[in-house]
Amino acid sequence: MQARRLIPALFVAGLVACTSTPRPRPAPPGEPLPELRLAPAALGASVSLAQQLVFAHEQDPGGPRSLEALLEVDPAQLRLAGLALGQRILTLRWDGSRLDEERDPRLPAQFNSALVLRDVQLVYWPADAVRAALPAGWTLEDGPAQRTLSKNGREWVTVRYDGSPRWEGRTQLTNHSEHYQLTIESRSAE
Repeated sequence: MQARRLIPALFVAGLVACTSTPRPRPAPPGEPLPELRLAPAALGASVSLAQQLVFAHEQDPGGPRSLEALLEVDPAQLRLAGLALGQRILTLRWDGSRLDEERDPRLPAQFNSALVLRDVQLVYWPADAVRAALPAGWTLEDGPAQRTLSKNGREWVTVRYDGSPRWEGRTQLTNHSEHYQLTIESRSAE
């Protein structure tokens, strides 16, 4: 598998600045976004994607970061890997019940693989599968070019799609709760 190119970008996504969207009010204490933990088979397709990711987090003075990555999903497993400076720093494997990771020692301790899995599934899994995994009070609106995760009428995550299927072309995830923006340029790696 060539999954060596995706994780550094996803890791940076949570760490970089969200400067191109208006700053929403911060999430109330104790109001984390839900983890989805959906089975790989729930995607309903097998994909192998080469991706360019750009992460921006409002608390990162270094500005947006760009990385190359690879994402592979089949009915049995999601594999996600990434490179930083030409070296693999992380590989994730999710089989629907267990999340395994291989980490480079240079990867910051605060990096949370479960949040990467959540974002990938929020972006690409079918709306019905995501809705079924949401706790009470959370809603997902899904249209042809946009998806919004909300609670009590407040938008917490917005995803905009330029491609069809959604994993082709450009996708932009704006996380208002955790204050970052992730732009993903994807193409088939097959």
